[in-house]
Amino acid sequence: MRSSQGSAGARLLGVGGYRPENTLTNEELATRFGKSADWVAARTGMRARALAAKDERIPDMAAVAGAAALKDAGLTEDDVDLVIAACCSAETPMPSVSAETAGILGIKSAGVFDVNSACAGFCYATAVASDLVRAGSASRVLVIGAERMSTWIDEEDLGTAIIFGDGAGAAMVGASDELGIGPVVWGSDGTGCDLITIDAADRHLRMQGRQVFRWATTEIHPVALTACENAGVAPDELAAIIPHQANLRIVDAIAAKLGADNAVVAHDGEETGNTSAASIPLALARLRETGQVGTGDLALLIGFGAGLAYAAQVVRVP
Repeated sequence: MRSSQGSAGARLLGVGGYRPENTLTNEELATRFGKSADWVAARTGMRARALAAKDERIPDMAAVAGAAALKDAGLTEDDVDLVIAACCSAETPMPSVSAETAGILGIKSAGVFDVNSACAGFCYATAVASDLVRAGSASRVLVIGAERMSTWIDEEDLGTAIIFGDGAGAAMVGASDELGIGPVVWGSDGTGCDLITIDAADRHLRMQGRQVFRWATTEIHPVALTACENAGVAPDELAAIIPHQANLRIVDAIAAKLGADNAVVAHDGEETGNTSAASIPLALARLRETGQVGTGDLALLIGFGAGLAYAAQVVRVP
């Protein structure tokens, strides 16, 4: 029996994103809930949320983001040998989001599987892709975070309706002579599973916002610092901090505790909302599109959400 032979390292080869054209503004939410637009902004840090059209499915959005990541990497669908989709809002249990997305893109022979670690899903999927490439089980992996959170939102629930949005982000992961994806630090606290749920009978996302805020702002920054330490990167070497865009108050609270004064902090959620597993790749793609980070820069990815699952790793921007 022989073992597969991988590469010395893995890195991001390209990134891409898709944001639906429809938006839900603070003004619209203020009218719905009898609040002011400033009240909504103060509690979320958001001005708008991207919302999928009625006929826009998760694999459709994922395919657009995936195609953009392939183009950015200078690759075609024939170069992909594995597709991993991070998603917690799938409309149906099967087929998988990864399989449907591969079909739309014309990827016919790649392996496919989904990861559900909620809002930490993209970091989980990226870590798995990196390990598979270095082990030789895959050579070029399309990693996608795609969500249609609006499917599960109770429009009359103030605590969730003002936060969540829809979208998809993607990255190509491939072999590298040097490490471009640092060691992942991941874990969970299952005693908090009841803080963010989608009940099978209720079919709505329910969240205990105050407890989630307290957990995220006290427990996540040590995970991020450990990810930097394990990668051999000092916080002041970071060009970007890209937390899951849960709520901009949480984003800023985490970033402030890291001591990375030279880093830009992603605020993609201001216009897109909380897109769960899609938020980190969407934010990374936008930072590079706007020139706030460049190829080779170090970025810290920090995912956290239901479960209470979390993960963080340092990557080099493609």
